[in-house]
Amino acid sequence: MTTNIILDTDSYKHSHFLQYPPNTSIVNSYIESRGGRHPQSLFFGLQAWLLKLLERSITAENIEEASSICAGHGVPFNREGWEHILKAHGGRLPLIIEAVPEGSLVDNQNVLLQVRNTDPACFWLTSFIETSLLRAIWYPTTVATNSYFCKQTLLEYLGRTSDSDPEPIVRFMLHDFGARGVSSEESAALGGLAHLVNFQGTDTISALLAARKYYQEPMAAFSVPAAEHSTMTSWTQEGEQAAYANMLSRFKGSNIISIVADSYDIYGAVDNLFGGALKEQILENARAGSRLVVRPDSGDPVETPVEVIKRLMAKFGEQTNGKGYRVLPDHVRVLQGDGITPTSIMSILARMAEEGLSAENIVFGMGSGLLQQCNRDSQEFAMKCSAIKVDGEWRDVFKAPKTDAGKQSKSGVMALVKNNEGFCTMRVDELTGENRLRPVYRNGEILIRESLETIRNRASSQ
Repeated sequence: MTTNIILDTDSYKHSHFLQYPPNTSIVNSYIESRGGRHPQSLFFGLQAWLLKLLERSITAENIEEASSICAGHGVPFNREGWEHILKAHGGRLPLIIEAVPEGSLVDNQNVLLQVRNTDPACFWLTSFIETSLLRAIWYPTTVATNSYFCKQTLLEYLGRTSDSDPEPIVRFMLHDFGARGVSSEESAALGGLAHLVNFQGTDTISALLAARKYYQEPMAAFSVPAAEHSTMTSWTQEGEQAAYANMLSRFKGSNIISIVADSYDIYGAVDNLFGGALKEQILENARAGSRLVVRPDSGDPVETPVEVIKRLMAKFGEQTNGKGYRVLPDHVRVLQGDGITPTSIMSILARMAEEGLSAENIVFGMGSGLLQQCNRDSQEFAMKCSAIKVDGEWRDVFKAPKTDAGKQSKSGVMALVKNNEGFCTMRVDELTGENRLRPVYRNGEILIRESLETIRNRASSQ
């Protein structure tokens, strides 16, 4: 992974400085979600990119490296432009970036971020950074958006089926298992961190490190002692009971002990071991403050966890809450981490409600469905030029392809306002009301740095 912003781009960008109209002095571009799976997008990730790439200065070595790569690669290199930035600006990029506050939930088809050059000699720079900037926005914003709407589903079913305050429960109801299922450690860090805007459970340590580095959060999330199949099956099938007993003994006193129990027969494990031979040990652990979480990891992802909950109720008892839904004792719960997607979470909770089971009986773990099963088209992200200044006069710039009206872009220098009907993008020269786009970067200086706590509070308040 490069930290040389001159090379963190597409090859063809290196030829674009020669393609703009003569006497162009400013290029203005913006980023939006044009549509997609969800009606709004939860903006997140800009601060991490700014701190990683734009807080540092380009160097003469960066320029030489890029010059060599471009020469061998067969594309032009704008040596004069980059050396101007080095000499005139100390290597800091002469740009202004305006954006909505991170954690804002914005209706699709609205500007989320706007960028333009501040030095007329660097008119080409605005679009040059598109590759790096758009990638830095679309991925964590899409993960944060998917995670946010999962949270809304969980809150909906908690509200319908539970008497308990939903907020302390929901923040630990969707655990990130995605580190091994993504394409890179950086994806694990940024995607895992995006999830933590909405939740506080993760096994993705890279996300914790990113939260410390970029968002001033010393400990962004939590995990628990948990079994995997290798640690359970290493005891052999004959030793299954001993494997579970060891977990209960080793981690007695831990708030949660999570045991995967489908290595051989999940229903037999519930009926005969957890609800039979090991029941007294589980109850003793409960008196020490430990909750057993049983994890099925195979079978029908909707029916299996529902059946496990019902069998646990048969062995450990149940209560009917004020809304008429059945709840396990506090010391027993179920974790479903197999086949979990935003859609399957809704299906499982709906099936539980049909069976009269409260949503608080279950928690979820999501892996690739959370961090990997998304792309730039999931929320239809794009960065487009909307205005340029030529010979001292602003020109509107837009595309309007007859073959795809959905790809028509916006024109002009823009602002974002919010009214009773939601967000609305308008031209800055026609602005009425408060512009929700605020300057966050100018000429090498990061103007706003917010903590993850601030962003979480903003996201949850909407």
